[in-house]
Amino acid sequence: MRKATLTSIALLLIAPLALTGMGMATDIRIVSYNIKHGRGNDDVVNLERTAGVLRALAPDIVGLQEVDRLAERSGTVDEARVLGEALGLNHAFGKFMDFQGGAYGMAVLTRFPITGSREITLPEGNEPRVALAVDVRLPDGGPLTIVNVHFDWVADDGFRFAQAQEVATFLDALGQPYVLLGDFNDEAGSRTLGLFVDRAAEAVKPRDNRLTFSSTDPVKEIDFIFMAPRTAWAVSEVRVIDEKMASDHRPLLGVLTLR
Repeated sequence: MRKATLTSIALLLIAPLALTGMGMATDIRIVSYNIKHGRGNDDVVNLERTAGVLRALAPDIVGLQEVDRLAERSGTVDEARVLGEALGLNHAFGKFMDFQGGAYGMAVLTRFPITGSREITLPEGNEPRVALAVDVRLPDGGPLTIVNVHFDWVADDGFRFAQAQEVATFLDALGQPYVLLGDFNDEAGSRTLGLFVDRAAEAVKPRDNRLTFSSTDPVKEIDFIFMAPRTAWAVSEVRVIDEKMASDHRPLLGVLTLR
């Protein structure tokens, strides 16, 4: 009896460790946020304010759109680095184009170790565009690719759809789980969003709180989070954050678990 009891106790002690090692016990908090290079609705560039919005959400992964690196309008600051350091997160930057003595593009911040990053050149629209793909290593040692997008913004969706097709081709070639997030500049039911609804699970927002633009008068749902493979993910929570000052977009938070 004593031997059986000790064995049972050992199993109880080991079980939680096994779950943690398999990555089943930890939620991944993911944020997508178009930060308008830190320029708030008071027309002041204030990265500490932006960092405060993100800090309150305690993210593990952040996809940022409209990020400057050493551009004059933002005080020649490397915004991805500054925000990463303020939040204690690793960072990667993807450049759309040279801009005001520096560069303009997007960034990924993450609590997880970055093992690689690359820019995916997209068909040019009204401005040059890339998608930023960042590979990370999860606590259980497994890989995850984060793909951040910011598609063309004009009403004619031709450029936007061509850019989305290029991203879809990239995703189809990935051999590991991924999160796709960003400012899609298109709404549910569009052919742009249809490409990704067909490929991945969406972190669906609450029906009564799904609008992400603008922050002061929300009328559009254009920021999204998707995950694949579809059956590997569970969604615990999705929220659009009611933040009116720090940017013209509202932050989007998804709390997800990769099984």
